[in-house]
Amino acid sequence: MNTTATGTRGLKSTLYVISALGAMLAAGCSASQPSESVESAPPVTVSLGQAVSVDWPSRVEAGGIVQAGATAQITSRVIAPIQDVHVRAGDRVTAGQPLVTLDAREVTANATRAAAAMNAAIEAARAATSRTVSAEAELRLARATHTRISGLLEQRSATQQELDQAVAVLNAAEARVQMARSESAAADAAREAARAASEGAAVANSYAVLTAPFDGVIAERMADPGSLAAPGSPLVTVESSGPARLEVRLDETRAAWVTPGQPAQIRLDTDTAAAWIIATVVEVGRADPASHAFLVKLALPAGTTARTGSFGRARFAGKPRRTLAVPSASLVRRAGLTFVFTTDTNNQAHLRPVVPGDVEGDRTEILTGISEGDLVVLTPPASLTDGSRIDAGPARAPAQEPRS
Repeated sequence: MNTTATGTRGLKSTLYVISALGAMLAAGCSASQPSESVESAPPVTVSLGQAVSVDWPSRVEAGGIVQAGATAQITSRVIAPIQDVHVRAGDRVTAGQPLVTLDAREVTANATRAAAAMNAAIEAARAATSRTVSAEAELRLARATHTRISGLLEQRSATQQELDQAVAVLNAAEARVQMARSESAAADAAREAARAASEGAAVANSYAVLTAPFDGVIAERMADPGSLAAPGSPLVTVESSGPARLEVRLDETRAAWVTPGQPAQIRLDTDTAAAWIIATVVEVGRADPASHAFLVKLALPAGTTARTGSFGRARFAGKPRRTLAVPSASLVRRAGLTFVFTTDTNNQAHLRPVVPGDVEGDRTEILTGISEGDLVVLTPPASLTDGSRIDAGPARAPAQEPRS
């Protein structure tokens, strides 16, 4: 704890004690019964407790906002006019349910054009294949003719000119085969490109209907029919219907105490009268460069109803501190102030103002007003007043120390 916080806390405690003393003096001045009557009255039977020093669990509290477990902003991947928006904020949706329909006439035309181009490319590839087959047949004939003329020339049954003509025909046939194969490969590539373009156009055509990515609730609707949808501009926000999370920020020092899987206490402002409930830390993000604060996400327990955007508080256990505590049953509250009855060696009760702190189980932290070892009256009866004689048994043993 820093010096400023300690000084402020001490000043508040001092002002509290001064106010309590003023209230006690006023009560004493207005008392109509003399002190002799109090001393002559029979002793009041009471039970005693003891102010003890204990290891008190320190806590770190931080406020945050309830967020859905998953949030998706639905945007268009193409530029197109919005034809219809099928949902409104608060509607429940299921995965795959249509949310927004775009005017897809241009996209559909592009898909049709791409399909026609693919069909043309397929026919061109078939024609190129046929030309390749024809050229290969001509090549086989040219080779056979060249072989036959070469044999006849050796037998002196053909002339050199006939052999030269056969060689020329063979070379031309080989060139035509090579050209036909190249044209066939180009046609195949064009066909694959046309098929890819057709598939891309079909995918783009599917972008005309935007659907819900998961079961959830429409958190916000940002577009209406007639407006223009563009990539990057959200049209609808969907929040998952699963367990929500409370997101809080902690400074670097306090975030060091928090780890994923650690339990923590939370309380939502939607139900301020409710007790603190147990949540689980599911994620500790990295520090924000501007604020140097860590984002901590806590999963709300199953069955917790909380609207996203509502405020809540989280309480994390810190390092224990040594402090003074008394049984909560010994506290007396009057006129907005807190007192305890202590006893002395003469078995007389004395009303003492105290400054209470945190409460843990059946014990209350005392910041100032009494000392360690003081005996306090448990559940003081209405007949007990300042200066009353008491009849008490042994002091109750201190309860188990609070746990962090």
